[in-house]
Parts: sequence; structure tokens; C-alpha cells
Amino acid sequence: MAALLLFSRIAFGETKEENPSAVLELGGAAEQSLKGSGSNLGPTIAVEITPIEDWLELEVGATSFFSRGNTEWDTDLIFKKPWTLSDKVEFMFGVGPEWVHTTGHGSTNNSVGGEVALDFMFWPYSRHRFGWYLEPSYSHDFGRDHWQSLGVSAGLLIAILSSKR
Repeated sequence: MAALLLFSRIAFGETKEENPSAVLELGGAAEQSLKGSGSNLGPTIAVEITPIEDWLELEVGATSFFSRGNTEWDTDLIFKKPWTLSDKVEFMFGVGPEWVHTTGHGSTNNSVGGEVALDFMFWPYSRHRFGWYLEPSYSHDFGRDHWQSLGVSAGLLIAILSSKR
């Protein structure tokens, strides 16, 4: 009788849903300066992990922006609070530091800033293996120019599953 109760979940076909150990974000980004008329476009990549389920997600990302004569590399660490809106839609509010490395016109600059992001994740399938995201953001550089910008990134979500042993 005890064995029947222990294995009843297997007998009825119930399986535990495996959560991804990380989510890879691949996409493109655009940024518009709020001080001046500069705008930038470029590729972006990020990895997101969940250290505390339903409370904290950490995103580490890098974006390279290219404009006439300049290259900018933004690297950020965003602390996000997730909310599940439905089986297929998630929303996260995040804030964190960013490091900005700019080269162009014979000079190189490094500065530290802060970023606020709204992250919308769309999972078309219930297993959350592939999806897409839209992430509007605001950045403020604490360097000498104190530039500010609005940005948006969008792209693919790819779940990275831990191997079963």
C-alpha cells in the first residue's frame, strides 16, 4: 500500500516542471540621448538567473553601440523583481549599476552609471523554452558629462536547462 501511494504520481503521469537554470537574451538595442541629439544602435546579449524564486532575478548583460566614429560598450548588472502576469507573460522591474566604455575620435572614456529597466517576457509555449522580450530602459551616467538616455532592447529568449544526473 505504501509503495502504491509513493509511486501514484508517476502512475498518473505527473511530472515536475523543470525550471531553467538561466535564460539567455539575444537581441538588438537602440538608445536615444536626452542631452543632445545622439542615437545609437547595436547588438545586445544578457544572461538572467533566479537566485530567489518570485523575488529576485539577476541579469548580467553587455551591449555595443555603434555611431559615426564612436563605439560604446555598456555592461550592466540589473537586480529585478519579477511578476508573473499569466502563463505566457512575465514582467520585471529592475535597477542596477552599469559601466560604460567609449572609444572614438582618438580618446577613450570609462564611467559608471545607473540603469532602470522594465522587462516584458513573452513565452508562446507553456514550457518556457523559447520566447521573446521587450525591455525599455533609462540610463544616467555619473561621469563628468552626466548624460542621460532612453533605450529599448528586444530579442529572443532561450532557456538554459541544467543537466539531470
